[in-house]
Amino acid sequence: MGSSVRELAGATPATRDRYIDLLRVASLGTVVLGHWLMAAVTTDGVGNLLAVVPGLQVLTWALQIMPVFFFVGGFSHALSYRSLRRKQPEGSTDSVYSAFLRARLQRLLRPTMVFILVWGAAALIVQLLGGGGGLTGVTLRLVAQPLWFIGIYLAMVAFTPPLLTLHDRYGWGAFAGLAGAAVAVDVLRFAAGVPYIAFLNFAFVWLAVHQLGFLRADGRITRPALLAGIGLAAAVALVALGPYPLSMVGMPGEKISNMAPPTPALLCHGLWLVGAVELLRGPGARLVARPRVWRGVVAANGVAMTAFLWHLTAMLGVYGAMLALDVPLPEPASGAWWAQVPARIAVAAVVTAGLVAVFRTFERPVSAVPGTGSGPVSALGVTLCLFGVLGVSMVGFGGLLEGHTAMLIAVRVSAPAAVAMALGGWLLVERAGRRRSD
Repeated sequence: MGSSVRELAGATPATRDRYIDLLRVASLGTVVLGHWLMAAVTTDGVGNLLAVVPGLQVLTWALQIMPVFFFVGGFSHALSYRSLRRKQPEGSTDSVYSAFLRARLQRLLRPTMVFILVWGAAALIVQLLGGGGGLTGVTLRLVAQPLWFIGIYLAMVAFTPPLLTLHDRYGWGAFAGLAGAAVAVDVLRFAAGVPYIAFLNFAFVWLAVHQLGFLRADGRITRPALLAGIGLAAAVALVALGPYPLSMVGMPGEKISNMAPPTPALLCHGLWLVGAVELLRGPGARLVARPRVWRGVVAANGVAMTAFLWHLTAMLGVYGAMLALDVPLPEPASGAWWAQVPARIAVAAVVTAGLVAVFRTFERPVSAVPGTGSGPVSALGVTLCLFGVLGVSMVGFGGLLEGHTAMLIAVRVSAPAAVAMALGGWLLVERAGRRRSD
């Protein structure tokens, strides 16, 4: 792997925006560390450190950086789709769309499908043996929760071509339209009490952040300090004067969350983060220009999705081992608990590295070449994947034999049905994006 990383790093074109790759790794790494730190496990169950110490919720204004990852995705998707269009000799738009979906999604979906199948099989075995209670049951539910991110990202990829067309025509106006729609949704939600409409903001808020990546790709974010200032001021105002909570991540038992569904407050938070990382663009670019740093970024990008998928498995495995070995679990947020944090995180990192070594082979790039695929089939495939993956994230892997369900928007979905949708959609995307010679 070392020589391969060295070769890839050495072959990097001078025109590549390495800072974007650094942001991708840094944002996912921060999410992983945040999850490891926030887990407050005791013999009674799994809690959230931010609920134990509410004063720490203000830290989410710096550490909830998933908007940065989606911003980076918009930048990369714009470049990738435009490159495909330029390579298209005289093919149809459908073939470009299919190839784009396959190339952007297979590196995401292959490790995700393996994760779902491995955990699904493990959960079935556990339940057939009569297990599934205690920390095991909590684990079967929690390990699936980060899959919501995969589902949202699928939607971003699927909507890239039409939203890029709107961007090319209206620029900042396209972003403003999505942001305005997000605000309108919450007005109808809180002022008129319209049921289920809040779920539309899973699309409007995150696609608006994604649209900022298009603007970055065209060099149209020219005043990042102003963007950061407006975003931060608006987020503060919405939290102070509106119905939105302080935390920018979901909290157990809260009536209103900034994350599920996302709110205009979270969108403003995303504006502030995008402005902030753009202000750091110069120093960040100089840092990643160093050969050793760039090799590290290349290596991390090659396994980032696999590490993200398995990091909660590693953390809960560490806690399970501690319980099995009768290692004391101090009261969360106590002095003894904080003293254990470095060791717990270090062991979780080692376990994650082991899981990455096992599963990294499924995270391989797929060439993006316009072929003869069907755009409608690709669109159907990504839709099934989206709802399937989101369904798994909602219902988890527990209760497979009992037919346990969870509410996905306005429809109840079971884990077997969600897995079937995800796998079926993946196969459709794979088939539709292949060239005839594949």
